[in-house]
Amino acid sequence: MVQENFIQVDGNKIRYLESGDSKNVLVLVHGLGASAERWNNVIPNFAKHYHVIVPDLIGFGYSDKPIVDYTPNFFSTFLGDFFDVLGIKRPNVIGSSLGGQIAAEYASTNPNDVEKLILVSPAGAMKQSTPALDAYIMAALYPNEQSAKNAFELMESSGNEVDNVIVQGFIERMQLPNAKLAFMSTVLGLKNSEIITPKLHMIQSPTLIIWGSKDPVIPIQHAEWFASYIKDCQFHIMDGCGHTPYVQEPDAFSSISLEFLLH
Repeated sequence: MVQENFIQVDGNKIRYLESGDSKNVLVLVHGLGASAERWNNVIPNFAKHYHVIVPDLIGFGYSDKPIVDYTPNFFSTFLGDFFDVLGIKRPNVIGSSLGGQIAAEYASTNPNDVEKLILVSPAGAMKQSTPALDAYIMAALYPNEQSAKNAFELMESSGNEVDNVIVQGFIERMQLPNAKLAFMSTVLGLKNSEIITPKLHMIQSPTLIIWGSKDPVIPIQHAEWFASYIKDCQFHIMDGCGHTPYVQEPDAFSSISLEFLLH
């Protein structure tokens, strides 16, 4: 069972999904332009062991989209406030792409507040764009079936057809009021922020980095940066996967993650 809930965080309505009844909490943080649904394929696997909480980040999905500067710092502060409102203490956190950068920022500024950390192709070490990221930005600005399908197929880089539910959900969300503004503000906020690597040594949580070997959005050569700067860090490559291995290979992704989280 996955429940949909809404809460107020700093005066903004925030949506999140929830599943599982363990006393141990696992928070899943989605990437740029996504929503909690991006984790649908793995939520049931994690909910067997954890109380799983999956927010729509402020500015995305069906959460409010205030007119603010969407910087990595802003998102990290939001994550802490979201935890406070829900009374979450020392969660395990998995963050993907932008969500990985946010999770890393949060864990570096709140070193005692994260139990274990998993970063999936995290953003933050790459300043230049890639053709797949450019296609994704175009799809966000001009959300139609062709542009979205093209962007998701590029990002997955497997040659397989992308699930139409993902494409339609993205188009629908990008047409919500202020969605494009929040998306572009986030892109600019990432572009203008400092590279995250100097902060990574402050992360105290045991960390696992997972990267798709064929990730065309944030290519795997950026992985070494992250892995070498975090003290207690393991690294796993998912062969043949693109930017979201938890969508492409949910069972493999879940078992790699749970092996790390439960031991």
